[in-house]
Amino acid sequence: MQGVLAPLQFVAFAISLVLVIRYMATGAGYEAATASILIKTAFLYIIMITGAIWEKVVFGQYLLAPAFFWEDVFSFVVIALHTAYLLALFSGLSPSIQIYIALAAYAAYVINAAQFLLKLRAARLQMRAVP
Repeated sequence: MQGVLAPLQFVAFAISLVLVIRYMATGAGYEAATASILIKTAFLYIIMITGAIWEKVVFGQYLLAPAFFWEDVFSFVVIALHTAYLLALFSGLSPSIQIYIALAAYAAYVINAAQFLLKLRAARLQMRAVP
């Protein structure tokens, strides 16, 4: 499941980032940027839920399994920032504050995605090294 959702989330992120930057640069397209952030956030929540289920099946606990402890910890930061964006949006904070929170969430997402990709790469290299 993650192998399908993660690339879709990345595509949603890339499109959203373009829309957010467009809004920041021109002041136009707030609605499109907002919709794209909501879609990206929905993917994040779905991936977090399915990832927790996968960890339970593979490692016997829903989150913070030793093999993915730091990735999960940073995932909580990513989730918190995306949730902060939702709170800012629905509480009526200014669009500029909303966008800055979204950008912070996106920066954290990039770091977290890099963590998982590095872990995946290391696992693949280790598998090749074992005869």
